[in-house]
Amino acid sequence: MKKRLVAIVLPALFCGSHLLGRDVADAPIGKDVEAEAESKWEFTISATTYVPLHDQDYVNPTIVADRDWLHLEARYNYEALKTGSLWLGCNWAPIKDFDLTITPMIGGVFGNSTGVAPGYNIMTEYRWIEFFTQGEYFIDAGTHENNFFYSWSELSVVPMKWFRAGLVVQRTKAIGTTIDVQRGPLLGLRYRNIDLSIYWLSPGNHSSTFVFALGTTF
Repeated sequence: MKKRLVAIVLPALFCGSHLLGRDVADAPIGKDVEAEAESKWEFTISATTYVPLHDQDYVNPTIVADRDWLHLEARYNYEALKTGSLWLGCNWAPIKDFDLTITPMIGGVFGNSTGVAPGYNIMTEYRWIEFFTQGEYFIDAGTHENNFFYSWSELSVVPMKWFRAGLVVQRTKAIGTTIDVQRGPLLGLRYRNIDLSIYWLSPGNHSSTFVFALGTTF
């Protein structure tokens, strides 16, 4: 029980301390408040299709909304099939003048699997290199035997604005099982606010899986 409380409370404390540390003098005054608030909303809608060579295909839709420090997210078929999750997070840029965003989150999971999940998103760019990682530790409401840690990480080079290539690593571990790690190449295409990414996990293996991710940001 103590571990569950720590996992749930830590992201909330982090966001709370981050907000308390903001400089009130930086806040806009008067009519600029509403205009700036509206301009800061950013939405991302994506659908990721998994095509295993020897298993069932499925689609994982995701909706993300960001406004300044606030991060909201909704997922389906992510933690398990026919399972949804809702997330609340806090965007944090710890290094001034460096493109790095860390987002600690807490999520509620419901459906075929039910529980809570502390998680994170980390994204950074440096010149023509991009790195993104996302992870969570799912705490099952019924039994700890169904708890697991999951992460998805990708490192890519961007020689042109519309093209990227690199490597992806997917890691998961359920209690009482061995670590399952899948690796493979990735290719990405961008046109204005539309992104298409193609991944090939465990090429040449029995568990080989193609992943197609299509998303738009506005």
